[in-house]
Amino acid sequence: MAPGKQGKSAGASENPSVTLFREYLRIDTVHPKPDYDAAIQFLERVGTDLGLTCQKVEVCQGRVVLVLTWPGTNPRLRSILLNSHTDVVPVFEEHWTYPPFEAVKDSQGNIYARGAQDMKCVSIQYLEAIRRLKAEGKSFARTIHLSFVPDEEVGGHKGMVMFLQRPEFKALNVGFALDEGLASPSDTYSVFYGEKSPWWIKVKCTGSPGHGSRFITNTAAEKLHKVITSFLAFRESEKQRLKSNTSLTLGDVTSLNLTMLEGGVSFNVVPSEMAVGFDVRIPPTVDLKAFEEQVAAWCQAAGDGVTYEFHQAGYPALGFSPMNRTPVLLHDHNEFLNEDVFLRGIDIYARLLPALASVPPLPAES
Repeated sequence: MAPGKQGKSAGASENPSVTLFREYLRIDTVHPKPDYDAAIQFLERVGTDLGLTCQKVEVCQGRVVLVLTWPGTNPRLRSILLNSHTDVVPVFEEHWTYPPFEAVKDSQGNIYARGAQDMKCVSIQYLEAIRRLKAEGKSFARTIHLSFVPDEEVGGHKGMVMFLQRPEFKALNVGFALDEGLASPSDTYSVFYGEKSPWWIKVKCTGSPGHGSRFITNTAAEKLHKVITSFLAFRESEKQRLKSNTSLTLGDVTSLNLTMLEGGVSFNVVPSEMAVGFDVRIPPTVDLKAFEEQVAAWCQAAGDGVTYEFHQAGYPALGFSPMNRTPVLLHDHNEFLNEDVFLRGIDIYARLLPALASVPPLPAES
């Protein structure tokens, strides 16, 4: 699917899904000044047209997460989240064959625009698959949410990161998510499942309080010391494992860092409670249940009154963008996606979403 020489605009025969895709591509959401308002208005219009409920969550000034929802027949079940981001990376127009925000389609059906692969295509494929399923009168047990988040290309700190902390996100009751993947130059499709799971663990230690001039027994600080020693000993073992085995990369080992310490009200008061926070990133090869059992054992060994809680433990997710026979051009010059590949992606989601949204109740949901 090499670039054609002549550009062409939408004609009477163009598939409406392609026309909608090109309309979205023409909305300039490039950093450093993305037009998020225009993108949200466009997506809200499409969602309303599909009969989806719309919710806008302003996570901070000028940064809105749009959530479109197709309710399931059993709201007790955990939902499916289809995530995509609205922003795109900067361009160097002098290196582009066509203007990067005009969504020109050449004679071979290649659509050129920033965001064609990363990832406005997926946003429209989600929506158009749902359009087809609703037109067929389908309904599913699990609710399907579509989230459109800002600032992913600059780290997501004013987008998904803040949204995850909001009650509106927790109310979505997410059980599984789909997010972006990569194009595949071959006939096959790439599915990404191996990103590390982020576990933010807070350990609280309670103990006997008292005056700072005395040797108080069974203190929170003594227990905290044992907890920190156990966690950091594990950190050192993983660090040495990475250092000693040249075949391993950082993604193959569990990284762990102490990131927060809390406790104490005065120099002369032994606190009754202290806490420590750890940022742990666990590779997919690790048994998560076994690792949590290890955390529980460390806490138990530190003494009575030691508990732990997760502040963020991740959600089961796959990274998938249905683009095969396509060169990987995200963040590159002349980013494009062929219209046939784009339309085939809608077909794929129209089969994938019913399967996900029809997963029967899991043990934790019964």
